Amino acid sequence: MSWLDYSTAPPDGTFVCAASDLGDTPGAALALTVVSDRGRFPLILVRSPAGLRAYVNACPHQYLPLDHRGPQIVTSDGLRLQCTSHAAMFDIETGAGVGGPGLGCSLDPVPIRTQGQAVVIGPPT
Repeated sequence: MSWLDYSTAPPDGTFVCAASDLGDTPGAALALTVVSDRGRFPLILVRSPAGLRAYVNACPHQYLPLDHRGPQIVTSDGLRLQCTSHAAMFDIETGAGVGGPGLGCSLDPVPIRTQGQAVVIGPPT
């Protein structure tokens, strides 16, 4: 499923958060809800070694938010996102399933960009 298939997918230019809300350390993650005129959209921001990444906050295995059972969604080595409901694991850089029930699945990436001190939804890809 593409992030654009969600009825609440925010339009290009929608404010996500202040850039400072997410730490500078690789592996820092933030689960949040983006509000636009289309509704509330679940999003995960994560800082990878290559930069900021965003994914729909919905595990493709059961469509629960990755942080459904707690905020610790990044593995201790900072390289994977992990669903707190059933331990499906996903590569931080690509969203590809790399362990547990996540194998063969992937998170839906959401394009973002930084505008000054704000993170906003980028143009559809």
